Amino acid sequence: MSEISQQPAVATPPVYILDPHANRTKEEDIDLSHTVGKLPTWTTVQESLGTRTGWFGDYDYGFLCMPTLPGFSKVTRIPPFFGLKDRLPLVLAIVMGFQHALAMIAGVVTPALIMSGSGKNGLNFSPAMRTQMISTSLITSGLLSLVQITRFRLGRSRYFLGTGLLSVVGTSFIFLPVLQSSVANMYASGFCPSTVDPTTGDITYMSCPDAWGAFLGTCMVCSFLPMILSFLPPKVLKKVFPPIVTGVTVMMIGVHLVTSGMAQWGGGNGPCKSRPTTGPFVNCPSNSAPRAAPWGDAQWIGLGFLVFSIIMIVEFFGSPFMKNAQVVIGLVVGLIVAVACGYTTSESIDAAPVVTFLWTRTYKIGIYAPAVIPLLITYTLAMVESIGDITASCEVSQLSVEGREFESRLQGGILADGIAGMLAPLFMNSPMSCYAQNNGIISLTRCANTMAGYMCCLFLVLMGVFSKFGALFLMVPDAVLGGMTTFLFSSVVVSGIRILSFLPWTRRERFIVAAALTLGVGTSVVPGVFTHMFSYSGTNAFVLSLINSANIVLDTGFALAAIVSCLLNGLLPDNPPMAAEPIIDRHGPIPSDKEIQEMNIEAQSIHESMLNDKTRH
Repeated sequence: MSEISQQPAVATPPVYILDPHANRTKEEDIDLSHTVGKLPTWTTVQESLGTRTGWFGDYDYGFLCMPTLPGFSKVTRIPPFFGLKDRLPLVLAIVMGFQHALAMIAGVVTPALIMSGSGKNGLNFSPAMRTQMISTSLITSGLLSLVQITRFRLGRSRYFLGTGLLSVVGTSFIFLPVLQSSVANMYASGFCPSTVDPTTGDITYMSCPDAWGAFLGTCMVCSFLPMILSFLPPKVLKKVFPPIVTGVTVMMIGVHLVTSGMAQWGGGNGPCKSRPTTGPFVNCPSNSAPRAAPWGDAQWIGLGFLVFSIIMIVEFFGSPFMKNAQVVIGLVVGLIVAVACGYTTSESIDAAPVVTFLWTRTYKIGIYAPAVIPLLITYTLAMVESIGDITASCEVSQLSVEGREFESRLQGGILADGIAGMLAPLFMNSPMSCYAQNNGIISLTRCANTMAGYMCCLFLVLMGVFSKFGALFLMVPDAVLGGMTTFLFSSVVVSGIRILSFLPWTRRERFIVAAALTLGVGTSVVPGVFTHMFSYSGTNAFVLSLINSANIVLDTGFALAAIVSCLLNGLLPDNPPMAAEPIIDRHGPIPSDKEIQEMNIEAQSIHESMLNDKTRH
């Protein structure tokens, strides 16, 4: 297996690395002007384009491409670290940017694929509308990432827009459960059209573009919340939403999404999921589809497992470049096998235009009042999650995670996420926020340079502009997509577990987490169990909206978990000092009750002494 030595083979740094602090003045350190993006000078452009060092440098490109195959052991020096403002060779910037773009593709297009899909939780869009939605997601991600990476000062104030880090943004998964619950409620209430087969009783859900417009408009209104909260000190936000709240919530978001991914793995989320015995949806995705089969058939399970297996193989034997794109590689292999075996057609690619851009297809913007409360909760959680992502970006970029500059980057990043929450719906796309998976690429490749981020943005925009690329994802069978998305969504669950792993896990923490998961997991496993408690036959619009809003919250597991954990964390008193358990020597005499009491008194005294020392410090 490939091994990286702990000592670089070259002691001196490469000549193209510049010290970002060398020419900084004291005034720049005070007003943080060095964190703002600036245009390169003409001299820098000439050196980058006119010299071999400017194009290639002396980077060990084999480090990115060498697979970890048994019997091919190789000792490689640690590659140099490229900071935010270091001079980065152009070829390396292109390679690193493409790698970041590949790592993002699956996460950016998956929400669009699921949101526009079939069934009572999807918008049931036509292939042309879905293609445009995918292209819009890619273009929007590239444009809004530019804002986050560049960083601007707001006038002459001490506030900023953007982090100034290699922190890209993409369509956030946490908005997906809110949309699915809202759309299901819209179909149930008649807001979205559907038909019932009088013979079989099967429900066919029609395309509902008005639902998408109403969701986008509601997101725009709710996006003002993170914009306002971005001006609060980060420590205040962390106190209101501590790890015990965010950890449970993120984990529940992942649990909800995994159920959706597994349904796709089985053949799809459409009407075939209920395995009807008659009608046009006996097979998935429909009886007329090529190589159709019932939901849960072995061929669907096999296709999904193929993708999952490829992801595992790449993790074991792939090069660093391949590991960062393992999900896309699994998807590509699954698509190739599906095409070769006749599971797909080229209709979506043939119908897609060669090029497209934003607003090629627009929707009537509205406001869906029942979704306001769940979206406010979601925006708050996205903001708290961004604090963790930006902190991780600072760590892997070898920047301080405390002090004025760090807090300024947090403020700028949260504000940029809030503005992205407004601009993305204006672009006809779901809200976007900071992505965390790119931090792993920075850590592995040791490249935190913003030039790589700009190249990533360029690739994302180009992928979206050439809509034939987006149409490729519509060729992917649901089972192939399910094998990929289930892995992605499980990573969200792991992220929540990781947050919770840092808790002290006393009785108080165990009780709060258990209570939150009781309702959160229960609602995710048995959807709709709490939505039949309220009934109203009147015509009062306000009451109807209130009941619909309550039903959406009650049918969204992560919203219930967030509310319960937040309330209990605020109401339950802190744990009292607990006496230490006596250590009993099983090979000696059992201590008497009096001896145990003396041990507990001594342990209590030691505990109080430690608390006093902590208070003095």
